[in-house]
Amino acid sequence: MPFKLNIATMGVTRLKRKDRKNKARANNRIARIKQLLLTPVIKNVDMDELRAQFGEAPKNKKAENTEASSAELKDETTA
Repeated sequence: MPFKLNIATMGVTRLKRKDRKNKARANNRIARIKQLLLTPVIKNVDMDELRAQFGEAPKNKKAENTEASSAELKDETTA
């Protein structure tokens, strides 16, 4: 006599609210990426003009000392 097994199967429950939330998150992420890609890219930047806006960079004391000492050595060797 064959055994008849009663295996109870569970019904599948869709988490509709969670599904909507996940889809909204994905759509918001895609929209944010598209918005960032819409911003224009700056091209042909004039580096000399940018440097002029900032002026001269302050020199380090060590750099000044080495320049001064190298200048003194040159004066001594030429004299």
